[in-house]
Amino acid sequence: MVKIRLRRMGAKKNPFYRIVVADSRSPRDGRCIEELGYYDPLAEDSQIKVDVERAKYWIANGAQPTDTVRALLKKAAAE
Repeated sequence: MVKIRLRRMGAKKNPFYRIVVADSRSPRDGRCIEELGYYDPLAEDSQIKVDVERAKYWIANGAQPTDTVRALLKKAAAE
């Protein structure tokens, strides 16, 4: 099963996330199929940059976004 989920990057106590398409069996920070964007929760207004068209393409082809990513996609689409 293919999922759209967050990959944690950044230093200790300083998280930064990439929004990726990955096989659900692969590790959290492991191999991914495609990177769709990023999410920086520590920026002043928590920056979100997502390729919404590619995300729609993956969802149409059966990829399941996690709850957090679903909320981020809604927020990014509203902007």
